[in-house]
Amino acid sequence: MSAEKMRWMGLTLGLVLLIAVSSDAAPLAIQQPEECCFTFVSFTIPKHAVEEIKRLSIHCPKPGYIVTTPKGRMCQKTLDISKD
Repeated sequence: MSAEKMRWMGLTLGLVLLIAVSSDAAPLAIQQPEECCFTFVSFTIPKHAVEEIKRLSIHCPKPGYIVTTPKGRMCQKTLDISKD
């Protein structure tokens, strides 16, 4: 077999392996959540301050909620919101 033929076979094999590896990892990237929380506040948020509540994705390592207030966003493990 000539050296040029061996070079092309090696290049082709390398490309096939690269495609196989990258296509195997693609489904895992689809399941990555956009937002997850790793630290949570321990205080009660006043109901009048809550603008939005969003449940974390089931793909996050810790369950919880993102609560948006005029002062920013914070994470809570449970919906601990006061009635005031």
